[in-house]
Amino acid sequence: MRLDKFLKVSRIIKRRPVAKLVCDNKKIKINGKVVKSSSAVKENDILEIEYFNRYIKAKIVTVPSGNVGKADASDLIEIMETKKIITNDEDLVREDSLEDL
Repeated sequence: MRLDKFLKVSRIIKRRPVAKLVCDNKKIKINGKVVKSSSAVKENDILEIEYFNRYIKAKIVTVPSGNVGKADASDLIEIMETKKIITNDEDLVREDSLEDL
């Protein structure tokens, strides 16, 4: 199964176009390697995902042949680690601060 499809089916990312966008921005690794959205996933692969302000490391337990129900989606992965990613607010420029220039 394609990585973007798996992310949607497992409900890690709710929509497939968003999953593709995250993959295209090189925010997802399989077994330590940056991958494209079209990459195939297999059982026992380790996913590392940086998604907005979160970091998720998970092991793929089962790869379904199609869509699965909401209740069964949590059985597809085993969460190994989660972290909150802290961004440096000084790097962000607020629009109202530009008026002072």
